[in-house]
Amino acid sequence: MPTSIRLPEYIERRLEAMAQKTGRTKAFYIREVIVRQLDEMEDYYLAAHVVERLRKVKGRTFTAQEVSQDVGLDD
Repeated sequence: MPTSIRLPEYIERRLEAMAQKTGRTKAFYIREVIVRQLDEMEDYYLAAHVVERLRKVKGRTFTAQEVSQDVGLDD
């Protein structure tokens, strides 16, 4: 499904200049930015969601050392 976004004029100008200088489309560069940043954003927001959920239920957390000991990796 196509997505439409509005960008500030200065971003549009920068994209247009880069597209003209390189022979690529603005859409190419917009896709590149999204693809390169999506993994990082997913990691951040999903981790933030888990932290918030733990705070709400006051869930027990474990250190890496505790987990290693529990599963026998410290042997």
